[in-house]
Amino acid sequence: MLADAPLTTILPVLDLARARTFYEQRLGLRGGRAKPDGKYEYPVGNGALALFQRGGPTKADHTAVSFAVRDISRAIRELESRGVKFHDYDLPGLKTVDHVCVLGSEKAAWFSDPEGNILCLHEDLT
Repeated sequence: MLADAPLTTILPVLDLARARTFYEQRLGLRGGRAKPDGKYEYPVGNGALALFQRGGPTKADHTAVSFAVRDISRAIRELESRGVKFHDYDLPGLKTVDHVCVLGSEKAAWFSDPEGNILCLHEDLT
């Protein structure tokens, strides 16, 4: 039953207008709409990404959302041209080169939204 259900990821934000500007202008999300419960929801893939305004910080210290892309280098270049800044890491077991880390059968690159939510691009290598 749930395996076939569309998935909605809900991200907390402090400033809904600022978050919408980032997701629309920097990430290129379109077709968003306000929901009666106060969320602002964008169709993404087979599901949705919803922004929900909160009164205080609630950001996680882990990746909250990962977008599957076919060509991670191209996606990085496109997002950088729109002002997105990627994180670079040099940790044991996690090192990025040109913003990209190879993790087994995938490549990944991370960035944050203005609210501090950690977002990811990933490319499946299989």
